Amino acid sequence: MANIKSAKKRIKVINKKTLLNKMTKSQTKTEIKKALAAVESGDKAQAEVAVKAAISRIARSESKGVYHKNTASRKISRLQRMLNNME
Repeated sequence: MANIKSAKKRIKVINKKTLLNKMTKSQTKTEIKKALAAVESGDKAQAEVAVKAAISRIARSESKGVYHKNTASRKISRLQRMLNNME
């Protein structure tokens, strides 16, 4: 346990940031799962909407610093490739 005031504050701040990052990652994973389900269902229109929403969420997570830019790019690329290969 920290004894110094600044260390105690850092613990509080880190816990808060960790919670926000977990929430953001969870929301992103949910969007990705929805997009994958839409692609697998075969409905092109629904899949396009779901993939667009997932890509937007991934980009937002990247801008907040939750995902590294290469990780976000990889996830976006894979989703887009799955959508393109639907035909």
